[in-house]
Amino acid sequence: MTGCAFSVCVYCGSRTGADARHTAAAQAVGRSIGRHGGQLVYGGGRNGLMGAVADATLAAGGRVLGIIPRALVEKEWAHTACSELRIVETMHERKRLMAEHSDAFLALPGGIGTFEEFFEVWTWRQLGYHDKPVGLLNHHGYYDTLLAFVQASVAAGFMNDWQLDLIRVGEEPEPLLAALVESAGLSAAPRLDAL
Repeated sequence: MTGCAFSVCVYCGSRTGADARHTAAAQAVGRSIGRHGGQLVYGGGRNGLMGAVADATLAAGGRVLGIIPRALVEKEWAHTACSELRIVETMHERKRLMAEHSDAFLALPGGIGTFEEFFEVWTWRQLGYHDKPVGLLNHHGYYDTLLAFVQASVAAGFMNDWQLDLIRVGEEPEPLLAALVESAGLSAAPRLDAL
Protein backbone atom coordinates (compact mmCIF):
# COMPACT_ATOMS: atom_id res chain seq x y z
CA MET A 1 0.00 0.00 0.00
CA THR A 2 2.51 2.65 1.12
CA GLY A 3 5.62 0.78 2.20
CA CYS A 4 4.57 1.47 5.81
CA ALA A 5 4.28 -1.36 8.32
CA PHE A 6 0.63 -0.50 8.93
CA SER A 7 -1.87 2.25 8.28
CA VAL A 8 -4.30 3.47 10.96
CA CYS A 9 -7.22 5.80 10.38
CA VAL A 10 -7.68 8.06 13.40
CA TYR A 11 -10.88 10.00 13.98
CA CYS A 12 -10.69 12.81 16.54
CA GLY A 13 -11.68 16.36 17.36
CA SER A 14 -10.68 19.46 15.42
CA ARG A 15 -10.65 21.08 18.88
CA THR A 16 -8.48 20.12 21.83
CA GLY A 17 -11.35 20.07 24.29
CA ALA A 18 -11.24 21.17 27.91
CA ASP A 19 -9.05 18.32 29.22
CA ALA A 20 -5.37 18.51 28.24
CA ARG A 21 -5.04 14.76 28.87
CA HIS A 22 -6.87 14.14 25.59
CA THR A 23 -4.20 16.06 23.69
CA ALA A 24 -1.55 13.97 25.43
CA ALA A 25 -3.38 10.81 24.36
CA ALA A 26 -3.53 11.98 20.74
CA GLN A 27 0.19 12.69 20.84
CA ALA A 28 0.85 9.24 22.30
CA VAL A 29 -1.07 7.63 19.44
CA GLY A 30 0.90 9.64 16.89
CA ARG A 31 4.26 8.84 18.50
CA SER A 32 3.42 5.15 18.55
CA ILE A 33 2.44 5.14 14.89
CA GLY A 34 5.59 7.02 13.92
CA ARG A 35 8.01 5.00 16.03
CA HIS A 36 6.82 1.76 14.50
CA GLY A 37 6.97 2.73 10.86
CA GLY A 38 3.27 3.27 10.47
CA GLN A 39 1.09 5.66 8.55
CA LEU A 40 -1.56 7.90 10.06
CA VAL A 41 -4.62 8.42 7.89
CA TYR A 42 -6.81 11.26 9.14
CA GLY A 43 -8.95 14.23 8.14
CA GLY A 44 -6.10 16.55 7.19
CA GLY A 45 -6.61 19.35 9.73
CA ARG A 46 -3.90 21.04 11.73
CA ASN A 47 -6.05 22.18 14.67
CA GLY A 48 -7.14 20.38 17.82
CA LEU A 49 -6.50 16.71 18.42
CA MET A 50 -6.25 16.24 14.66
CA GLY A 51 -3.20 18.46 14.52
CA ALA A 52 -1.74 16.92 17.68
CA VAL A 53 -1.84 13.35 16.37
CA ALA A 54 -0.46 14.40 12.97
CA ASP A 55 2.39 16.46 14.43
CA ALA A 56 3.37 13.66 16.81
CA THR A 57 3.35 11.08 14.01
CA LEU A 58 5.56 13.25 11.81
CA ALA A 59 7.94 14.08 14.68
CA ALA A 60 8.36 10.36 15.40
CA GLY A 61 9.22 9.58 11.77
CA GLY A 62 5.86 8.28 10.60
CA ARG A 63 4.00 9.02 7.40
CA VAL A 64 0.82 11.12 7.47
CA LEU A 65 -1.89 10.99 4.83
CA GLY A 66 -4.38 13.81 5.30
CA ILE A 67 -7.63 13.85 3.34
CA ILE A 68 -9.75 16.98 3.51
CA PRO A 69 -12.67 18.39 1.51
CA ARG A 70 -11.96 21.62 -0.34
CA ALA A 71 -14.74 23.41 1.58
CA LEU A 72 -12.98 22.61 4.88
CA VAL A 73 -9.45 23.56 3.86
CA GLU A 74 -9.77 27.01 5.41
CA LYS A 75 -12.20 26.10 8.20
CA GLU A 76 -10.04 23.25 9.54
CA TRP A 77 -6.74 24.85 8.53
CA ALA A 78 -5.41 22.09 6.29
CA HIS A 79 -2.16 20.63 7.61
CA THR A 80 0.25 21.42 4.78
CA ALA A 81 3.11 19.54 6.49
CA CYS A 82 1.43 16.17 5.89
CA SER A 83 3.51 13.64 3.97
CA GLU A 84 0.61 13.68 1.53
CA LEU A 85 -2.41 15.98 1.62
CA ARG A 86 -5.31 15.13 -0.65
CA ILE A 87 -7.98 17.72 -1.24
CA VAL A 88 -11.27 16.16 -2.28
CA GLU A 89 -14.67 17.56 -3.22
CA THR A 90 -17.02 15.86 -0.75
CA MET A 91 -17.16 14.38 2.74
CA HIS A 92 -18.23 11.07 1.19
CA GLU A 93 -15.07 10.96 -0.91
CA ARG A 94 -12.99 11.89 2.14
CA LYS A 95 -14.40 9.06 4.24
CA ARG A 96 -14.18 6.53 1.42
CA LEU A 97 -10.51 7.27 0.80
CA MET A 98 -9.70 7.25 4.51
CA ALA A 99 -11.26 3.80 4.80
CA GLU A 100 -9.57 2.45 1.67
CA HIS A 101 -6.10 3.52 2.83
CA SER A 102 -6.39 2.09 6.36
CA ASP A 103 -5.81 -1.27 7.99
CA ALA A 104 -7.63 -0.29 11.20
CA PHE A 105 -9.74 2.52 12.65
CA LEU A 106 -9.36 4.31 15.98
CA ALA A 107 -11.68 6.97 17.40
CA LEU A 108 -10.22 9.35 19.97
CA PRO A 109 -12.25 11.96 21.87
CA GLY A 110 -14.08 14.35 19.58
CA GLY A 111 -17.44 15.82 18.65
CA ILE A 112 -20.25 14.94 16.27
CA GLY A 113 -17.94 14.50 13.27
CA THR A 114 -15.89 11.95 15.21
CA PHE A 115 -19.04 10.18 16.39
CA GLU A 116 -20.40 10.00 12.85
CA GLU A 117 -17.18 8.58 11.40
CA PHE A 118 -16.86 6.02 14.19
CA PHE A 119 -20.45 4.83 13.86
CA GLU A 120 -20.13 4.64 10.09
CA VAL A 121 -17.10 2.31 10.06
CA TRP A 122 -18.68 0.26 12.86
CA THR A 123 -21.87 -0.04 10.78
CA TRP A 124 -19.87 -0.93 7.67
CA ARG A 125 -18.15 -3.71 9.61
CA GLN A 126 -21.49 -5.02 10.88
CA LEU A 127 -22.79 -5.13 7.31
CA GLY A 128 -19.68 -6.90 6.04
CA TYR A 129 -18.34 -4.06 3.90
CA HIS A 130 -14.98 -4.48 5.64
CA ASP A 131 -13.39 -6.69 8.27
CA LYS A 132 -10.90 -4.19 9.64
CA PRO A 133 -10.64 -3.68 13.41
CA VAL A 134 -12.42 -0.68 14.92
CA GLY A 135 -11.31 0.84 18.22
CA LEU A 136 -12.73 3.42 20.60
CA LEU A 137 -10.37 5.17 23.01
CA ASN A 138 -12.40 5.78 26.16
CA HIS A 139 -9.68 7.99 27.62
CA HIS A 140 -10.42 9.12 31.17
CA GLY A 141 -14.04 8.03 30.73
CA TYR A 142 -14.80 10.34 27.82
CA TYR A 143 -17.07 7.77 26.15
CA ASP A 144 -18.61 6.28 29.31
CA THR A 145 -22.03 7.78 28.65
CA LEU A 146 -21.95 6.83 24.97
CA LEU A 147 -21.12 3.23 25.87
CA ALA A 148 -23.90 3.23 28.47
CA PHE A 149 -26.32 4.46 25.80
CA VAL A 150 -25.24 1.70 23.43
CA GLN A 151 -25.79 -0.88 26.20
CA ALA A 152 -29.24 0.63 26.74
CA SER A 153 -29.92 0.10 23.04
CA VAL A 154 -29.05 -3.58 23.45
CA ALA A 155 -31.35 -3.82 26.48
CA ALA A 156 -34.13 -2.14 24.46
CA GLY A 157 -33.78 -4.74 21.70
CA PHE A 158 -32.39 -2.48 18.97
CA MET A 159 -28.91 -4.00 19.04
CA ASN A 160 -27.30 -7.34 19.90
CA ASP A 161 -24.25 -8.13 21.99
CA TRP A 162 -22.39 -9.46 18.93
CA GLN A 163 -22.48 -5.96 17.46
CA LEU A 164 -20.66 -4.66 20.52
CA ASP A 165 -18.05 -7.37 20.02
CA LEU A 166 -17.16 -5.79 16.66
CA ILE A 167 -15.42 -2.89 18.40
CA ARG A 168 -12.51 -2.85 20.81
CA VAL A 169 -12.70 -0.34 23.65
CA GLY A 170 -9.62 0.70 25.60
CA GLU A 171 -8.66 3.37 28.10
CA GLU A 172 -4.98 3.81 27.20
CA PRO A 173 -3.72 4.77 23.73
CA GLU A 174 -0.73 2.51 23.15
CA PRO A 175 -2.22 -0.85 24.26
CA LEU A 176 -5.38 -0.19 22.25
CA LEU A 177 -3.43 0.77 19.14
CA ALA A 178 -1.24 -2.34 19.53
CA ALA A 179 -4.33 -4.54 19.84
CA LEU A 180 -5.87 -3.05 16.69
CA VAL A 181 -2.69 -3.55 14.66
CA GLU A 182 -2.36 -7.11 15.94
CA SER A 183 -6.02 -7.80 15.17
CA ALA A 184 -5.45 -6.57 11.62
CA GLY A 185 -2.82 -9.30 11.30
CA LEU A 186 0.05 -6.96 10.53
CA SER A 187 3.68 -7.85 11.08
CA ALA A 188 4.48 -4.75 13.14
CA ALA A 189 2.11 -5.74 15.95
CA PRO A 190 4.66 -7.36 18.31
CA ARG A 191 6.87 -4.27 18.16
CA LEU A 192 3.99 -2.01 19.18
CA ASP A 193 3.88 -3.68 22.60
CA ALA A 194 7.46 -2.69 23.34
CA LEU A 195 7.03 1.02 23.92
